[in-house]
Amino acid sequence: MRRTDWRGLESFNALSQTQAIHQLYECCSSSIWALRVAKARPFADTESFLSYADSILAELTDADLDAALAGHPRIGDRPDNPSSQREQSGVADAAPEVLAELRRLNAAYEEKFGHVYLVFANGRPAAELLGILEERIENEPETERRITRAELAKINRARLIRMLTPAGVYVEEELSE
Repeated sequence: MRRTDWRGLESFNALSQTQAIHQLYECCSSSIWALRVAKARPFADTESFLSYADSILAELTDADLDAALAGHPRIGDRPDNPSSQREQSGVADAAPEVLAELRRLNAAYEEKFGHVYLVFANGRPAAELLGILEERIENEPETERRITRAELAKINRARLIRMLTPAGVYVEEELSE
């Protein structure tokens, strides 16, 4: 079953274990997370599904979190997966100097923290994402790890909602910060 054939949580619950893991892995590159969420099916309603996915994300080890982060492109790069392209659409037309500064600070961030700068980018312009990066690069590693996990939770939730939404239905993806 392709994602575009889905019609909500009932269809997700009906997927085989392998299909469910695959669909979840497209949302978050942590195989442990995808496996644990898929194994918990069937879910009674969307909110219990989303809450469970959030709780499993919160329990990921640092190594599992690193695996999830490895599946995300740098902000400002030309992402090759549709979810990241959609999420970074506000960066597509950024001025060259903003993109250059994003590249420079992305590299400095990765050097300092050992992983990609992750931010819930949906609809945000490049200059705003650059400003957030300039602030976050000053964080202590423990603080930044907590923020990164929270940003990943927002991204996952938006992707899961989109995954459950029938094709052609517009989904407002603004989540509280």
